[in-house]
Amino acid sequence: MRPDQADQLTTATELQDLSKGARWRMPYARRPKFIQLETVTKCNAKCPFCPQHEIARDPAKMPGDTWKKIVDDTRGWGITYRPFLTNEPFVDNRMPEIVRYIKENDPTARVEFNTNGELMTEDLGRELLEAGVDIMRFSIDGFSAPTYEPSRIGIKYEKVLERTTRFLEIWDAEGYRDKCFTELRMIEVPENRHEIEDYRAYWGPKCTEVLITQMYQWPWTGQKREDVVLKPCLKVLDEMFFYTDGDATICCWDVHGRGIIGNVNAESVGEIWESYAAATMRAVLDDGRRDLLQLCSRCNAYEGYDFDKFLVSKDS
Repeated sequence: MRPDQADQLTTATELQDLSKGARWRMPYARRPKFIQLETVTKCNAKCPFCPQHEIARDPAKMPGDTWKKIVDDTRGWGITYRPFLTNEPFVDNRMPEIVRYIKENDPTARVEFNTNGELMTEDLGRELLEAGVDIMRFSIDGFSAPTYEPSRIGIKYEKVLERTTRFLEIWDAEGYRDKCFTELRMIEVPENRHEIEDYRAYWGPKCTEVLITQMYQWPWTGQKREDVVLKPCLKVLDEMFFYTDGDATICCWDVHGRGIIGNVNAESVGEIWESYAAATMRAVLDDGRRDLLQLCSRCNAYEGYDFDKFLVSKDS
């Protein structure tokens, strides 16, 4: 990306407001450790908490040449690949092929998925396990249909329960417990809190781990400008995210494409990681000036995180 394009990432036309020295010195990785691939833009659910429905880009599928180039560019880097973004990965029927390509072409790579589980047929599950998937996470936010279905609109709880249970039975019976980490994940909200104990009791013996996590707020989902947290960000330290057209962004929450730093069809993954646009955004964040970046100017992530260990200067 050219220097003049970086200005499009800021809410100001110039960056003179930055202080002369960074307030924080964040430990950015020399190259990415995690890469997420939006291989399709579609999802089979309409979750009220997810801004997936706000994607302005046309429905699309990432060409094979694009995702293969990303894998080839990073061979030997020890990347953990997540072939999903704000979509359900298994809407894309190429997933076993994608896993096989990654694992066969880069022995240092790992592959992990987050899925709602509805599309996990027995055949698909076996193909993924045989292809060498390393981590499979199922997001199931309830332990009954009345609790679950309002949070995962368009999906039937009984179908998810049946298919997830069957995947875990295959995983256990066919010798994949030591090869693939499995997790059941629930976002805790007042509506499902009463089911947590039963949730743990049912899923705990069946998978590697049960995780009860908290809801987070996506940028640009109601926050005002004054809500922005003037701190650095942990999300940009070692992760990259690619849209179906090859555009790279710095944040998995960038639904609107406000943080584009390059395109892998024109540059290598390494060149994008070290690009002027990426360096500019890191410099702005090191100064705690999220308000100067369009994407970050409505983000209050890591509000309670203590960044003092990375502090260089206390001057504002």
